[in-house]
Amino acid sequence: MRFPLHLLATAGVLLGVACGTASTGPSTDGTAPGEPARATLTDLSAHHLPLLLETPADAPAPDIVWKDEFGKLMVRAGDHFALEIFEAPSDLNRLKADLDRDLLRKNTIVEEAPDLLIYRSEFPDDSTLLSFHFNRSVTVGDRTFQIQDAQDDGMAFSLEEVRTMAVAVRPRPGA
Repeated sequence: MRFPLHLLATAGVLLGVACGTASTGPSTDGTAPGEPARATLTDLSAHHLPLLLETPADAPAPDIVWKDEFGKLMVRAGDHFALEIFEAPSDLNRLKADLDRDLLRKNTIVEEAPDLLIYRSEFPDDSTLLSFHFNRSVTVGDRTFQIQDAQDDGMAFSLEEVRTMAVAVRPRPGA
């Protein structure tokens, strides 16, 4: 029995689509086939902040909540991206002094710049309880914002996750 050639070609295309190997057009995130997915950019001006938030392409859409009692904007996008944004002057020297005085954890500065501090925090009795944290200052006009990882959620972040979050917020152009 012989199959018509066009049925065989149609079956091949359907099999390729079902297996994820064939592409009939651009992907849903706007990237070309084979191109890495793009990060999601969110304008925070709806929350009265002249900032842009960039979340990783593989993260879900960010959940953004204003916490009035703390005066912080809480941002969460999946299990590996959670940060807080609040308006306050930069005081990295105070933060470093607080880290030195911490009686519960040993804190080690991993990376330091005039507007960024990344540090490792661990419990001396159990080196497996290790997490990384950051604090970054972003100035837009006469306003200064502090961005830090969400430490109150009990989440522990890797160094790579912290570095991704540390650069995720930037001034909105024209702000």
